[in-house]
Amino acid sequence: MMPEKQRHPTGQEQSPASIQNSGQGKFEEIIIYDELRKQLEHVSLALFKELIRRFAWRKIDWRKLFLAGAVMSIAGIILPTFLLAYHRDSRFESPNGTMHLSKNLTEARLDKSQLVTSAPFVSLNSSIEAKESARVLRMRQNRRKTIDVLKVVHPPPRRSVPRHLQRYLQSLSSHEALLYAKREIEHAPLVENVGNDSYLYAPVFRNISIFKRSYELMEMILKVYIYRDGKKPIFHQPRLNGIYASEGWFMKLMEANREFVTKEPEKAHLFYLPYSSRQLELALYVRNSHNLRPLSKFLRDYVNMIASKYPFWNRTHGSDHFLVACHDWSERLPNTEPSPGCGAPSFVLQTVTTFTGPQQTDHFYICICMWNFKISSNLHLNHQQGPFITTEHVELKDNAIKALCNADLKENFVAGKDVSLPETAIRIASKPLRNIGGGIRVSQRPILAFFAGKMHGRVRPKLLKHWLNKDADMRIYGPLSRRVSKNMSYVRHMKSSKYCICPMGYEVNSPRIVEAIYYECVPVIIADNFVLPLSEVLEWKAFSVTVAEIDIPKLKEILLAIPLKRYLQMLMNVKMVQKHFLWNPNPMRYDLFHMILHSIWYNRLNQIQIPQS
Repeated sequence: MMPEKQRHPTGQEQSPASIQNSGQGKFEEIIIYDELRKQLEHVSLALFKELIRRFAWRKIDWRKLFLAGAVMSIAGIILPTFLLAYHRDSRFESPNGTMHLSKNLTEARLDKSQLVTSAPFVSLNSSIEAKESARVLRMRQNRRKTIDVLKVVHPPPRRSVPRHLQRYLQSLSSHEALLYAKREIEHAPLVENVGNDSYLYAPVFRNISIFKRSYELMEMILKVYIYRDGKKPIFHQPRLNGIYASEGWFMKLMEANREFVTKEPEKAHLFYLPYSSRQLELALYVRNSHNLRPLSKFLRDYVNMIASKYPFWNRTHGSDHFLVACHDWSERLPNTEPSPGCGAPSFVLQTVTTFTGPQQTDHFYICICMWNFKISSNLHLNHQQGPFITTEHVELKDNAIKALCNADLKENFVAGKDVSLPETAIRIASKPLRNIGGGIRVSQRPILAFFAGKMHGRVRPKLLKHWLNKDADMRIYGPLSRRVSKNMSYVRHMKSSKYCICPMGYEVNSPRIVEAIYYECVPVIIADNFVLPLSEVLEWKAFSVTVAEIDIPKLKEILLAIPLKRYLQMLMNVKMVQKHFLWNPNPMRYDLFHMILHSIWYNRLNQIQIPQS
């Protein structure tokens, strides 16, 4: 068969023989370049020797020296450019030596690749450029994917404070500054949701004007003093993963903060007790002992030490001190002893809670074994982790601000003073923003409501009793089985559902509430007596649905009764409020760290009484 002809970039056909001749011509040019390079090296060496000789006899002719240096520099730049031009230009030359630059860049690259593959000599520079361009392309694609997932929108910068106002605020005492802030908030100017302030989406706030003014004053005024007392791991050692990561992330970011933290306690408006309830459990709790009293005594002794060492606690009886705790101790409730003829462990059918006083709770367990049951009680467990460990110190329990995940009105949580802490489940501490966002279009969401989780607490068994395998639109499971998760993961279930059911667990809070917001699914909260997180400023009914525990049998009816227009607005609000629940490794304005700190600041102002005069 005849050898196939190829085309030159100019459009002329070339035979294999002509291509081989062109390759030999390039080889001859390389030999000429090597010879010239050697000659230049000899000339440079001779000039360098002459320079040394004349310098030794101090007969330096500076004009000739500068002239020789200029000639060598120009020769070193220009000669390689012309000699190596065939790597770049020979593929675009026509037989008569003229350049055809009218071809577009795509055709030139295509012809270039064809010539390289057919010629006997391949340019090393072209292969390096190809690898570099491929690497750059992969980096750009990865960066684009990351941006698409995170969708990071930076908040507007802080507004500068006039110098005269700075001097005035610095002249005030800590109490006077709080009075000033409270007066300013009460007369907050009306804020319209336009311009730079559109970052704050008004429908998700109870009062956008009050929140914005309060937040600005917090940035101008607030100073927090962190007690350095206390040894690790209970103090100053945050845990950043797990379902109790909120307290750890707040501690980490608070101790690293330079904007609000002060080293001068006399200038502080708030005092932080930097202990971890999770670390306290790991260090002091004896497993299966069902005795939390050593933990409460430890915290009592710590507060007494702070009060005796520093004057600040006694100055306000602890009302300007706060702690952040996110733990769930209900699973540590005392087990029942087996009834006669019932082997240990007994099966717990139901937990009945009775309130015999403002600080006393009796927990009864109904256990069944065949046809026998027994009721046992424990009268020593007053409240769960957050409130319980503060009961040994009266001022800590009654006066200090407690930011708690277990924000239960029936367990010593005081709305308006204490802060409901969002419960966030962080699986990888180095990637707290993993999988956030990415909810699919509403028309493509096949699931009306979804829940999967362990069966503990009083609500989840009721949920499964009424909805497990009862309705195809209601995907209600226990722990998600491998068979189900193999087809669709837990995260994909949430992103493919219109509503995500968030029933309480051992306590009223649940990490599914924040997970639903992360995965752009409208949360359905089932927990009586629950003070919703950050409810001082957020309007939860704008982006969630609250269902009473007694209405679980009517759950689908309640969800279907919500008009499509209202659902779409709630879904939009979920996406807009999402940025206020993010743990950013580098904190940004209005993120979860700042929102928690603002709620503590805001509730501290609620305790300040403005003199009528």
